[in-house]
Amino acid sequence: MAPYYELVCKELNLPIDQRILKSMQSVNEAKIKELDAKIKDAEENLGDTEIRTAMMEKAHYLSKIGDKEGSLSQFRLILDKTLMPGFRLDTIFHIIRIGFFFGDRDLVTKNIEKANSLIEEGGDWDRRNRLKVYRGLYSMSVRDFDTAAKNFLDAVATFTSYELMDYKTFIIYTVMSAMIALKRPDLREKVNLSDTCSLSTTYI
Repeated sequence: MAPYYELVCKELNLPIDQRILKSMQSVNEAKIKELDAKIKDAEENLGDTEIRTAMMEKAHYLSKIGDKEGSLSQFRLILDKTLMPGFRLDTIFHIIRIGFFFGDRDLVTKNIEKANSLIEEGGDWDRRNRLKVYRGLYSMSVRDFDTAAKNFLDAVATFTSYELMDYKTFIIYTVMSAMIALKRPDLREKVNLSDTCSLSTTYI
């Protein structure tokens, strides 16, 4: 996690331990070299699916170590080579998560718009429902609690966005945004008198 270590030290105005940094860089560089070799082998000897899988593995690793620009660059290469809507949506979802992690609102906004467009072109049921949770979280982050509550409540019965948050956190966000956004009769109908109530009692 050398890139993220450097970023945290810079933001917190902390001294960088060069010994630790070099150790992490060595591990990161060795892994990236290994992943580049897998991509090259796939390009020379295998098919498009294997190439895409190898490229995705590298993108995930760069994301894991906190290399924001490196991972975004790799994900964009993948999008350029991918036509399948489902695979493109999964890639865009990961980019949105990077935006959330680094507090990059523009990155989140642009890619939610891209995901919306792909869904309108014919996204499948699961990804359509996962996008509601992403939209809800973004809306909550910009204090648009009406939109957040609508998207969260629509996704309660079909929640599968575990890559973004666990179900307990999701239920807490749903109840909190609904309490702010809904009028009392609507709150009673959509939360207190629905399955959400029993879920919130269990998880909060």
